[in-house]
Amino acid sequence: MSNLPSDRKAASPAAPHGAYTLVEILSQPLCWTISLRDLEDNGGLKTLAKQFSSAQEWIFIGCGSSFYVAQSAAATMTALTGRRAQAVPASELLLFPELVLAAKNNFVPVLISRSGRTSEVLRVAELLRDRGIATLGISCAPGQALEKLVTSVMVLPAADEQSMVMTRSFTSMLMALQALAATLAGGKQFLVAQRSLPASAEELLRTLPHRVHDFVSRHDFEDYVCLGQGALYGMACESALKLTEMSVSYGQSFHTLEFRHGPKSIVGKETLIMFLLSETGYSEELEVLEEVKKLGGTTLVIANRAEARTHASADLLVEFGVDGPEAARLPLYLIPGQLMGLYTGLKKGLDPDRPRNLSRVVVLEDEDSSETPEHAAI
Repeated sequence: MSNLPSDRKAASPAAPHGAYTLVEILSQPLCWTISLRDLEDNGGLKTLAKQFSSAQEWIFIGCGSSFYVAQSAAATMTALTGRRAQAVPASELLLFPELVLAAKNNFVPVLISRSGRTSEVLRVAELLRDRGIATLGISCAPGQALEKLVTSVMVLPAADEQSMVMTRSFTSMLMALQALAATLAGGKQFLVAQRSLPASAEELLRTLPHRVHDFVSRHDFEDYVCLGQGALYGMACESALKLTEMSVSYGQSFHTLEFRHGPKSIVGKETLIMFLLSETGYSEELEVLEEVKKLGGTTLVIANRAEARTHASADLLVEFGVDGPEAARLPLYLIPGQLMGLYTGLKKGLDPDRPRNLSRVVVLEDEDSSETPEHAAI
């Protein structure tokens, strides 16, 4: 199995605050290349696609960032295959299983956990196993408990991280699940677009860290709002979480057009509004952007291609200019939010590698477990 160069060498214990996180953000293009190549070389995608080819519905399950992976993965599954898919927090399935599982048959639950040790995800895996339901797990750490509880597994060791917050693990697990959807659908164009995405990310990362750092240094925000529609809603949620985790800032997320219905009352120069603009809903989302700008808001706009009206309404514009299917570009939309969280945290004198009150994995009290409880949020 291929691995990335050691992050321990790049970010030693004596390294500056945020060193691990920065290395992991910048390493995403290489990580994507390795992870996708490994899945193709070992035949994992084709094997899983064949195994679950008859499934008519998919349920993507996770906690925290992994739940936001689930949201965007579910949207991609439906878009590419036409099959029903939904994202569910693991806690919801644990507490109200019949609300999730009622009237379902011929479905695949996908359990998402970077560490393969998240207590709530493991408990859901046990619940589904006890009901005789075949499951798929995905994680970045080999040999963990999740592998023993699911029917099949995808493991991406190159995507594992030293920092507490999820960055490359998020985008890599999302891409792997998207690749599975494309394989199920026979979407060769999508898979080709995925293979070219690392080069687009490398180009983006040549200048974006400096631009975001400069933007952060020139502004002081009290609150952050991240907006997206469709498959980008999960990316907006994750962007807000990165700001909350790494900089101890108040971050919120909404569907872009829903922001009009009450939340826009918080618009002001002290609040940064991040727009993740889709191509499908571009014109309608642009109208919300212009409304926010007229109200005096400060905006960070992320779009594949932007025309004059978008340029005029953006205080910071991140533009990709990448061809191919829209859903294949989802991981690029997360990079600006990751960098915003990192540099905002550093500006506040915090260490984004080790956010307060958090640990790398949530392990809950369990009398049958030898794990030490870690009450945290990742």
